[in-house]
Amino acid sequence: MMEPGIQSLLPVAVTLVVALAARNVLAGLFSGVFVGALMLSDASALQFLPQLVARHIVPEVADGYNASVLVLLAFIGGFVKLIESSGGGEAFARSAVRWVSGRVRVQLAAWCGGIMIFFSDLGTPLIVGPVFQPLVDRLNVSRQKLAFILDSTSSPVAILIPFIGWGVFIMSVIADAFSVNGIETSEWNAFVAAIPFQLYAWLAICMVPLLALLRFDFGAMQLAEQQARQMKPAVFVESPSQSAAKPILVWLPLLVLGVTLFATLAQHGFPFAQVAGSDFRAGLSAAYFLAAVSLVLLTLMGRVQTLQQSLNSYIDGITGMMPIAATLILAWTLGAVSEALGTGPYVAELARDGLAGWLLPAVTFALAAVISFATGSSWGTIIIMMPLAVPAAVATAAPLPVVIGAVLSGGLFGDHSSPVSETTILSSTGAGTTPLEHFRTQLPYALSNGALACAGFLAAGYLNAAWIVLPLLLAQLLLLVALRRRQLQPVHHTNP
Repeated sequence: MMEPGIQSLLPVAVTLVVALAARNVLAGLFSGVFVGALMLSDASALQFLPQLVARHIVPEVADGYNASVLVLLAFIGGFVKLIESSGGGEAFARSAVRWVSGRVRVQLAAWCGGIMIFFSDLGTPLIVGPVFQPLVDRLNVSRQKLAFILDSTSSPVAILIPFIGWGVFIMSVIADAFSVNGIETSEWNAFVAAIPFQLYAWLAICMVPLLALLRFDFGAMQLAEQQARQMKPAVFVESPSQSAAKPILVWLPLLVLGVTLFATLAQHGFPFAQVAGSDFRAGLSAAYFLAAVSLVLLTLMGRVQTLQQSLNSYIDGITGMMPIAATLILAWTLGAVSEALGTGPYVAELARDGLAGWLLPAVTFALAAVISFATGSSWGTIIIMMPLAVPAAVATAAPLPVVIGAVLSGGLFGDHSSPVSETTILSSTGAGTTPLEHFRTQLPYALSNGALACAGFLAAGYLNAAWIVLPLLLAQLLLLVALRRRQLQPVHHTNP
């Protein structure tokens, strides 16, 4: 390892600058890896690129832990694509609309539908959104409000669940940061401990039912809702389903997944003993594979898809995970290069000299929020911030679960609010509105939740208490009630 110095931050800085400039995290990561490898290389210009591949990238792919993560992501990608192509997700969402009869209920139904389609953050808007478009039109709820609900039940839900793609990705980044800094805690335990401190996710999810039950909106959304209420209700026509898909295509494979995972982990002492990460990933891979097999059998029995169509969908899902796999490989490589340059110890030294431990979570959240808003990428932000935040937490004795929660919450903020975020675009598409309208109407909600989350991290950094999320949600409720009362107060005009 090189002597830690300010030069050790150069690969991370290059990664951030290129990612921001190109709006592409992969380009930023490769640029950072290139610069870091160049700083470590003594090869000639002709031999540098072969050395970059052989000494830095290939070892990360060949690593046993990393390889198991890539295999697991392939199983997850195949299963999620099967669910989407079978039409089961749409059928499952349609089953949630039977009791919808008013503005409040349609919002709560869309919220429940988004939460139940938890296995695919990008699929949620495109599965749930089209189902609810005619319902919100009939009940005079704005398409902007539907887009907000879809966005608030996609990534904010997915980031809390350890056994889907989001959780596997986050745990791999945590494990890499822990390995570099000599932390022996398992990535599973670290992720679970950080769940109560994912403050922005909890605030985003809980805001939807609060606004619906209070019958209240503010900012640009208030105007959009007023305009929707003044429109003539749309005529609702039930069209016959084009597919033989049934809700069982979702809930039964998920049940198979859960039972298989529990049975596999129980052999290793779960839930009474800690399960090794390798055993967890192997069990989860088996669970996703058996869930996919059960889904294929269901589609064949119900004549929803042919075997060839199911296989094609499964393979498409696997290949669709390639960008995520490439992102992880470059992230692992950047971590190894940064370790060789001494980035972690240098960041730890800076944090120890200039920042109190209880302030670190709030500062981390703010930095991650700015980066994620600018790039529109929560995963890219997590990759950049986690290797910096973990050594800083160790050096300042800041509570690790709170700091990890701050990184994840800051990354999620941009995914939820940035106009260039993929979920912003997909949520507006699923709701049948424009990305600009969705961004404009959702931003006041995202900013208010962001401010509450920042205050929560100040308190959590000092108290290190998992229950901090409860008073924070109460503060959210009180804020909305206060804003509603202010909005309902009559305006008194004084005569001159």
